[in-house]
Amino acid sequence: MRNKPNNRVIVVGGGLAGSEAAWQIAQRGIPVDLYEMRPLVKTPAHITDRLAELVCSNSLGGDQGTSPAATLKAEMRLFSSLILQAAEKARVDAGSALAVDRDIFSEAVTEAILGHPGITVHRDVVETIPEGPTVIATGPLTHEALSLALQDFFATDALSFFDAAAPIVFGDSIDMNYAFYGSREGTDDYINCPLTKAEYEAFYESLMAAEQHERHDFEEARFFEGCLPIEEIARRGPKTLLFGPMKPIGLKNPLEGGRRPYAVVQLRRDNAAGSLWSLVGFQTNLRWGEQKRILSMIPALRQAEFARYGVMHRNTYLKSPKILEPSLNTRKRADLWLAGQMIGVEGYVESAASGILAGINAARYVKGLDPVVLPRETMMGALFYYVTHADPDTFQPMNATFGLFEVPEEIRAVKDKKERRERLKARSLAVMTPIAESLSVEPEAHHVQSQ
Repeated sequence: MRNKPNNRVIVVGGGLAGSEAAWQIAQRGIPVDLYEMRPLVKTPAHITDRLAELVCSNSLGGDQGTSPAATLKAEMRLFSSLILQAAEKARVDAGSALAVDRDIFSEAVTEAILGHPGITVHRDVVETIPEGPTVIATGPLTHEALSLALQDFFATDALSFFDAAAPIVFGDSIDMNYAFYGSREGTDDYINCPLTKAEYEAFYESLMAAEQHERHDFEEARFFEGCLPIEEIARRGPKTLLFGPMKPIGLKNPLEGGRRPYAVVQLRRDNAAGSLWSLVGFQTNLRWGEQKRILSMIPALRQAEFARYGVMHRNTYLKSPKILEPSLNTRKRADLWLAGQMIGVEGYVESAASGILAGINAARYVKGLDPVVLPRETMMGALFYYVTHADPDTFQPMNATFGLFEVPEEIRAVKDKKERRERLKARSLAVMTPIAESLSVEPEAHHVQSQ
């Protein structure tokens, strides 16, 4: 137990991680000053001034069964995650995935934050590292001045990679004479656009010859393996797309007597009204005219109208294994925490999860309590252990994955993959549940209001 400092907590960044951190801190009775630079300063990827705006996909990943993403969400719900409360409010049909209407989602987060009596939102640019208890969660598009201040403070270079968003089409422009509803889980949550072998080969050849946007800065940056543009995937071989974003496995085309298509492009609902549909896995850096030309080669999208073309933006992240403790406070300054994609987690939910831990520990610091380090038997604990213990020279962003666990022999010996995952998830929740209960907030804490 340390001497209790008498302080508020500053949170810099109003994305998923920053909003979650601010919420967790304020729910524990500690006042928060949340700084968000938009709309004063815009970014290349954001469109609105709302908090927790989703700039890429509208999917928060798997939410059923024993997937790593579902396991992570189950843990986060134990901590009454603001982001997952808002996601439930904005949920749209997407099979086993948790996909949201991005406008309803960001509005729900913004309303919750603005309506919390313990949080004061400042629309201002933070260019230096604040003094006193601070959580920095400015994301992959951190303001240049603050990015330089962080690099100087930690005496380390930031790394960078490129991230991309998929195109979105208007639902009424999809030709359903060449498409069908269905999913690999047996639901009708996706629109499937099949291609014959000849159509796929023509699509592939045009994709390989298509013109991309130029990258004028950070030419040394790499792509993140989990979010490769389709043109980068296609460069690995003519059939690579058939095992990635255009895989037909598990789908039956009723337009062809229930036969499996040679290739398929899936569209996922992007808003609650079903008027917008995003191309699943089709993030791209192609020029907009090229996107229109090539995607129109897909029979169901020949007359498609685009609400948004795919875009690419730079992401940056720090060498966290050199600078962070597993509790997400910095080794150089005990009252400074980092969260979100800038620490090297990849994915919306992973970013929000880091906000949970950073927020809890910031609140505990102000209360004079020791920091929490989550056990490696949990998905959150394993993820943050990786982020803080990986080889700094080969460090890359990481999603939630069972590969981060140290699997005991009794589980490793189970031959059935699904059963192994079930046991790992059960173990994770069994370990995390009493921890979350011990860190629960006061009974009068605020929650996102249901519609």
